[in-house]
Amino acid sequence: MARETIYQQSDSDDDDRPESSPAEVSSPAEVPRSEASGEDNKLRPKRMREMVGQRDVIERLQIAIDAARHRSEPLGHILFDGPPGLGKTTFATVIPNEMETVVQFANGAGLKAPKDLIPYLTNVSEGSVLFIDEIHRLPRSVEEYLYTAMEDFRIDIVLGEGVNARTLNLDLRPFTMIGATTRAGMLSGPLRDRFQIREHLGFYPIEDLAEIVQRNSRKLNIPIDAESATEIARRSRGVPRVANNRLLWIRDYAQSKAGGAIDLDVAQRAMDMIAVDRLGLDKQDRAYLQTLVRVFAGGPAGIEAIAHTMNCSSDTLEDEVEPFLLRYELIVRTRRGRMATPKAYEHLKTAS
Repeated sequence: MARETIYQQSDSDDDDRPESSPAEVSSPAEVPRSEASGEDNKLRPKRMREMVGQRDVIERLQIAIDAARHRSEPLGHILFDGPPGLGKTTFATVIPNEMETVVQFANGAGLKAPKDLIPYLTNVSEGSVLFIDEIHRLPRSVEEYLYTAMEDFRIDIVLGEGVNARTLNLDLRPFTMIGATTRAGMLSGPLRDRFQIREHLGFYPIEDLAEIVQRNSRKLNIPIDAESATEIARRSRGVPRVANNRLLWIRDYAQSKAGGAIDLDVAQRAMDMIAVDRLGLDKQDRAYLQTLVRVFAGGPAGIEAIAHTMNCSSDTLEDEVEPFLLRYELIVRTRRGRMATPKAYEHLKTAS
């Protein structure tokens, strides 16, 4: 049975390591995947056949997995990129299950030096998976340390300091590295080139999101009709994680206000209560558009000017608000600043 890995202090290997080896820091311990808890784990698919959407990506990965299993070899290193919430971590949990192996989880922000990476690499088993989320946040020194680990399955550990220092060449068991990033352009070329498989995850159409909502409603024992599922999907920005969050909120609303039953009217009232409109815009999205249209006459306006007017951080607007508005063609970016489109005026019901 496929299992996943958590990290804790372990003394089991201390006797086999040099006294000053950096590998003495935390040693991974494996636990069954079924012991994990939480709504996110409950809703997350466990096998490829359970996944909805991204069919072209799934088809290519299935071919690679079948070929690797036929050769009894580890799967090639994989890099997933795309906006948050589209399934990068889900793929990282499903692939080890398909390969019938285990997985270790790490985060690029927490690997600040090569020594932080050593416990993960020294504890990989034959054919296992090492998943690094936010891999674009790895420091350059850690990236370079990964080169030989990914290519030659070997690392060099420096023991001691100064003239007494010596290098320990350590062979690793062949493993699969899976990286996930929302900013693939921030990875160095040499690191990107070491991933044999690179897949970009796109946004989901309403039909796929509606199917995800219906499947997850069954897992949560929530009766929901197709019309309500489509309404939730329409307001979910093309992102499964958002759709799941909407579903969980509507479940709470229905249990509190509607006796637990979800129909189209209940779904709409629940979404209206959290100020999510039919296009999926929330209160902050609409505030951005209203500021741009009413205060700056539709633009062009600089992001700093908009942020100051809204009393909000410009980073928040650039990272959380603008990507959705740009994708839905509600604003455009120009050299002179942001401008509202006719579609934005129509959505806000204001005159252009």
